[in-house]
Amino acid sequence: MTGQDPATITARLRLHARQRPDHPAIICEGRQVTYARLDRESNRTAHALRATGLAPGSRVAYLGRESEHYYDLVLGVIKAGLVMVPVNWRLTAPEVDHVLRDSGARLLFVEPQFRHIADALREELPELTEIVVTDDGPVRGSGFLAWKAGRPETETGGGASTDDSILQMYTSGTTGLPKGVVLAHRTYFTFQDGMERAGLDWIDWLPDDVALISFPGLHSGGMAWFMFNLVAGATSVVMPIFIPEEAVRLIAEHRVTTTFCAPAMLQMMLDEPAAGPEAFASLRKVTYGGAPMPAELMRRCIDEFGSELAQMYASAETGSVVTCLTPAEHVPGGPKALSAGRVCPGNEIRILDGEGKPVAPGEIGQISVRTPARFVEYWGNPAATREALDDGWLKMPDAGYLDEDGYLFVCDRINDMIIVAGQNIYPAEVENALRAASPAVADVVVVGVRDDRFGEITKAVVVLRPGHEVTGRQLMVALRGRIADFKIPTRYEFVDRLPRNPTGKVLRRELRDPIRPEAGVRS
Repeated sequence: MTGQDPATITARLRLHARQRPDHPAIICEGRQVTYARLDRESNRTAHALRATGLAPGSRVAYLGRESEHYYDLVLGVIKAGLVMVPVNWRLTAPEVDHVLRDSGARLLFVEPQFRHIADALREELPELTEIVVTDDGPVRGSGFLAWKAGRPETETGGGASTDDSILQMYTSGTTGLPKGVVLAHRTYFTFQDGMERAGLDWIDWLPDDVALISFPGLHSGGMAWFMFNLVAGATSVVMPIFIPEEAVRLIAEHRVTTTFCAPAMLQMMLDEPAAGPEAFASLRKVTYGGAPMPAELMRRCIDEFGSELAQMYASAETGSVVTCLTPAEHVPGGPKALSAGRVCPGNEIRILDGEGKPVAPGEIGQISVRTPARFVEYWGNPAATREALDDGWLKMPDAGYLDEDGYLFVCDRINDMIIVAGQNIYPAEVENALRAASPAVADVVVVGVRDDRFGEITKAVVVLRPGHEVTGRQLMVALRGRIADFKIPTRYEFVDRLPRNPTGKVLRRELRDPIRPEAGVRS
């Protein structure tokens, strides 16, 4: 590689370091890192990585929480021509083993509290040649700082192409073993460039923004939010772990202007005692994704955040935003409020039937997307890559439809569809109906469970609002007339909370087992 492609993370960081060296790039637990310092420190990291003798394109993994040192490592890996593999610290030892084994990571950085996992796995992972403990002193990141001490702070030399691979993010594994989604520099440039060319600000990042990184940076959404803000030259306020009370405090203390959350995270923030107009006065735009937003929560967000709302539809594989429900379209109960919005500039979308042919507006099928931000490949899995990509079109794991105006309505994940006596049922439709049918329902997920007679039946797992009571039979009655009778769940289970992964997605697989007899209601 020769020269320096401007549409690379490396080039953009260097640009900000030259043009606004003293502007804060990262704030974490009261510590502040400027763009100049982040550039210098990530150069040291890159030199230290190159000294290990790793070949270009080798994988470097990290097991721990987010901090300024985590992003220093990410950027240093990129500058060294290597590929970063974040490992979710909430994973079990066998799940960590899968990520390290699948990625072939040669070098692992790990926080002390997770070292026992790394040590236990090391003998089984011959590719893993070195483990660096990032904190082994009184200062956060002491081990990491000692590891790279004395390395030059100059640029590492060489160039990078916008198509070079830089990150390998693992899917959440909600339906099977996680796959390594390889992303390139271009992933974090194409959306912003397309919006700027079109003169749109549906979702935007400004140089003077202060962005709360509330989604974990070990997840593709959190990493993208950090990278989008870095590309813009904004300040990122990093949370090592999402705590609603802490998120509210940080927004107020640092005058945060933007954030990206799952709807469940927004609801938790709004329920905090310190939440209110004063705490959220600095917010100008709140972006959410990962799940639809119920009408009542949308009203609360509009009223209590006092900022614009924008929804994005994306995945690890798309690399960036595919569609957007704009702030102007956030009208609770409005005709487009339950949609995922319109396709963003530079992207294309179509809905396919079972034979891969486009369907008419209003017909449900598999969502297919073409975007220049899309992933490079599933690492080490060419068969899965070929299955997901068709002539540049990415087959999403979601079912949905486009209306006559081109708005995308996501019905559900293809794998979550329930088939009762040959009839297709999309859980999201039933969940929305349940929320609307009873004020007692605070949260709900609908899944299919095995049934000898019908193959599957629908089960609703319900979280009730404090002080409310309702039975499964009462919910069945309330649903009549709202959705077709065959879609009404015939079994109900009431729980204190729904199982979710770190990004707020419900772990449906944990709810699909046959339910206890005393929890069931048959019609």
